[in-house]
Amino acid sequence: MAGKLVHIGFGNMAAAERIVAIINPSSAPIKRLKEEARGEGFLVDATQGRKTRAILIMDSNHIILSGILDVQSKDVEAAAENQGLELVERMEMGDWVALAFRKE
Repeated sequence: MAGKLVHIGFGNMAAAERIVAIINPSSAPIKRLKEEARGEGFLVDATQGRKTRAILIMDSNHIILSGILDVQSKDVEAAAENQGLELVERMEMGDWVALAFRKE
């Protein structure tokens, strides 16, 4: 695999070309999606016990829980845009960022 790895928070990396969406974890539908993924064995908790700041949906149907620091967000944005995703919302909470993208 020659693709670019993107830092997704807490020292973890994900393959940029496999990310379908990065979404805010706070809505009820997203919480249900997270629990469904947990039940089906598709949930990857990369938070290392910390609060989930972002949920990544991968092309393999895996759901990754993580956080993106503000200083890392430009790299994540660039990688997503390189994969044909358009940034539609940026949410900030202190030093943490959640990014919402859609397919162009």
